[in-house]
Amino acid sequence: MKRKHAMPFGAELIDGGGVRFRLWAPGVDAVGLKLDEAGELPMLTAGQGWFELSHQTAHAGSRYRFRLPDGLLVPDPVSRSNPDDVHGASEVIDPDAFEWSDDGWLGRPWEEAVIYELHIGCFTSAGDFNGVIERLDYLVELGVTAIEIMPVADFPGRANWGYDGVLLFAPDAAYGRPDDFKRLINAAHERGLMVLLDVVYNHFGPEGNYLHAYAPDFFNPRHATPWGAAINFDSENSRTVRDFFVHNVLYWLEEFHLDGLRLDAIHAICDDSSPDIIEELAEAFRSGPGRERHVHMVLENERNQARYLGRHFANETTGGPLQATAQWNDDIHHVFHVLATGESDGYYTDYAAQPTELLGRCLTEGFAYQGEPSAFANGELRGEPSAHLPPAAFINFLQNHDQIGNRAFGERLSHLASLVAMEALTSVLLLAPQPPMLFMGEEFATNQPFLFFCDFGPELANAVTEGRRREFSRFARFADPAVRESIPDPNAPETFKNCVLDWSAIERMPQRTTLELHRQLLALRRQWIMPRLSGMGNGDPQVSLLSSRALAIYWRLGDGSLLSLHANFGETAIDAPAASGTRLFATPNFDDNNLDAGQLPAWSTIWHLQ
Repeated sequence: MKRKHAMPFGAELIDGGGVRFRLWAPGVDAVGLKLDEAGELPMLTAGQGWFELSHQTAHAGSRYRFRLPDGLLVPDPVSRSNPDDVHGASEVIDPDAFEWSDDGWLGRPWEEAVIYELHIGCFTSAGDFNGVIERLDYLVELGVTAIEIMPVADFPGRANWGYDGVLLFAPDAAYGRPDDFKRLINAAHERGLMVLLDVVYNHFGPEGNYLHAYAPDFFNPRHATPWGAAINFDSENSRTVRDFFVHNVLYWLEEFHLDGLRLDAIHAICDDSSPDIIEELAEAFRSGPGRERHVHMVLENERNQARYLGRHFANETTGGPLQATAQWNDDIHHVFHVLATGESDGYYTDYAAQPTELLGRCLTEGFAYQGEPSAFANGELRGEPSAHLPPAAFINFLQNHDQIGNRAFGERLSHLASLVAMEALTSVLLLAPQPPMLFMGEEFATNQPFLFFCDFGPELANAVTEGRRREFSRFARFADPAVRESIPDPNAPETFKNCVLDWSAIERMPQRTTLELHRQLLALRRQWIMPRLSGMGNGDPQVSLLSSRALAIYWRLGDGSLLSLHANFGETAIDAPAASGTRLFATPNFDDNNLDAGQLPAWSTIWHLQ
């Protein structure tokens, strides 16, 4: 089985031999093609800023760059491979060289999603695509049905979170060849695992992005972002820019046979046009690969815009997604974190006053903020009504790369909260109707932090290091400059190395106990809950507060059964109404005296299905 996405730009192999090279460079009047085996050749103008050239002896494996009138050599912005990093030559790739064996794979319905977020470089000591393949059977045994991979688009240096990518079509060479990534995806499909990929469409990284030099129309200075001028989705020449990203979506879904993409921070995308770029990308999902198999568009969006999550049919409860499949629900993470740690700094201040009530709202209505004022945002209204949407539209998580890595020392929640708190919250995460997401190592309470790391050139590296330490200066804990100096340097090799998971820990205590709890809960989800999620609509949920730290919730599942949660997140036991039905799970701190007596111990949950 062969797979290829044909593109109107970049390097495309010609049937019968040779390669067609095409570059959009409206900011210059001439472009040369520097082809390693043929020297330098002038490209032909093709109108509207396009330059092209076909070369009969170029082939898969040829290295090439484009020379600008000022002499600057730049890589292809749609390079499929840049073996020598972002400043080096691009490589012609033959997509048909890889033989797929997953032609019967049609993906999985979203109700079956149990997501595991991972970073290719830190997930195993190998630090590459092949290393992940070695752990796929472990993930299946754990109960995962989808892996979500942090961005792999080519970034500068050997280590990066991935959100500084500049060549958005080229898997970073630090992780392997493009075919190695395809081999990982193929292997995952053979095991019934979906593969989702994070993509970044709100900015390009600060090093290695040469678009300003020859295509300034790629940016719109009318919109300001934290990274400078916004990507041009709504001004002159924006059609070509939008096509670049539409093709990026289709490239990953078609040529790499991915099951979905997670669009990073769409709240940072500036676009006043209609349809906006998110709507246009959603149409590419649905009218392209989505016609033949399950593909999923996942959003990160601080604005809580429920409009992107609508479902088919008037009541929006029984049909598939109109646009996005789901969104990371930051609200529920923040509530979980406040309950577990008591922290109220920064954005946690919005969740500190009534965390249990807000948790109930997240579990029954999706967003905690649906148009209410945010104290953290100086009273700005945040969010849109979301109670009409199904639980499947909201991805729940206790941890992710951002919420861990944006802490000064990369502490995971299990480093900050008690074991009993983690057990109670984990049961809520893994048994609630919403699709759960784990961050790599969370399932065995790894000792490794997840720090912010990168590998920029010297001048930018120093600026990033100082900038990161300056960010924390407003916190009392880091007021002393000497204390700020203890924050790990993102560019130091040991910062990255300290984040690589130690897999030997799963054979030790207490990590083994935590791992077994996750396996138990996910087995229960697979047996009792997952088959009943389809068609449940919003679940007609009912929630009641039992105390300021306890609640009871009931959901009506798709087959008419009733799922109930009784939970106490306080430090003392409370009396609670007894639940009926089959007991699915109770946290280990229950005993025979209180299991059926209507009493909830401190930090406990109990689940029933009727």
